[in-house]
Amino acid sequence: MQNQPLPLILTFGVSDPVGALGVQADLAAFAAHGCHGLSVVAGILVADSAKVEELHEVDSDWMADQARVLLEDMPVAAFKVGAVATVLQLAAIAEIVSDYPDAPLILDPFLTALPDSGLADEEMLSAIRSILAPQTTVLMLSQSELGRMAETWREVDQTVGTEGSLLEDVAELTNAGCQYVLVTGTRDETGACSNTLFDADGVVAQVEWKHLPGPFVGAGNTYSAAFTALMARGMEAPEALVAAQDYTTGALEHAQRFGMGKFIPNKFYRA
Repeated sequence: MQNQPLPLILTFGVSDPVGALGVQADLAAFAAHGCHGLSVVAGILVADSAKVEELHEVDSDWMADQARVLLEDMPVAAFKVGAVATVLQLAAIAEIVSDYPDAPLILDPFLTALPDSGLADEEMLSAIRSILAPQTTVLMLSQSELGRMAETWREVDQTVGTEGSLLEDVAELTNAGCQYVLVTGTRDETGACSNTLFDADGVVAQVEWKHLPGPFVGAGNTYSAAFTALMARGMEAPEALVAAQDYTTGALEHAQRFGMGKFIPNKFYRA
């Protein structure tokens, strides 16, 4: 028997029948990086490779019970929290992960495949900011998602509007306790597209990426899962930023279309 087990990662998220999103996609990316995934389902998608039609929530008590049973049985090297269905679920997750402050927590709460991307519920946005982001090692979101979240804390002035700078929005989260904020899809003066990692002092690291023809489903999920696995294996966030991007680019370059919808990243293209 092996005395040194694979790093264990506990992921909270939705169940996707296609396997392109949510916990199924996480488990595949974890395995591709030599980790073993444990999963707690917060919702069940009705979906195919083209679109998500519905999301059915799981009772928050059932979800929490499943997580507690797993955590009482085995140690985890990292947590990943993806899209969840309700504020009650978010609160339960925040309470659970607070008992394990030494394990990195990667938060990727917005699922672009959902009809509203999870951004329509202001109560959910406020809860993410107030109860989970302060415990988070790395919060991953796009620049537009950051701007939408920032609307919940900016003072509304009808004369000048509510728009703030990217650095101001990031600072609001790092000042609240979030260690790193990873903003995807930032652009510089030349128009180059990058993923940029910030901490309380500003930009820590940045990696450029090229736009690939798609359309894809699960690209962001692939990136955040790879990032989590790399941190579970002991990599620091700036190095994980680059390695996760390299892996995701390869997964997209080898993506496959299984049905009549979008291309699905190939998590095992290195095998």
